[in-house]
Amino acid sequence: MSSTPHHLAEEFPEYAAQMRRLREKDGHFHRICGEYEDVNHQVHKAEVDIEPCDDQNMVALRKRRMVLKDEIFGMLTRAEPLADTIG
Repeated sequence: MSSTPHHLAEEFPEYAAQMRRLREKDGHFHRICGEYEDVNHQVHKAEVDIEPCDDQNMVALRKRRMVLKDEIFGMLTRAEPLADTIG
C-alpha cells in the first residue's frame, strides 16, 4: 500500500498552468480541486496511521478521490488551450 500523497500537480504535471488558470476562472473546478485535496489528505493520514479508519471507509475515500480525479482530468482535457498571444 502506497502512502505517497497524490497531489494534483504531481498527477498532472503537464496541466499545471491550465490547472492554475481554471482554478482562478472556474468556481466548480476550484471547488472539486479543493475537495480532491481534502479527500487525498484524509487518505494519506489514514495510510500513515495518523488518523486510521476501517477498510470500508478507506475504500469509500479512495473511490471518491478517483471520481474527483477523473472529473478534474476530464475538465482539463476539455478546456480550451492557453492562448500564446493576445489578439
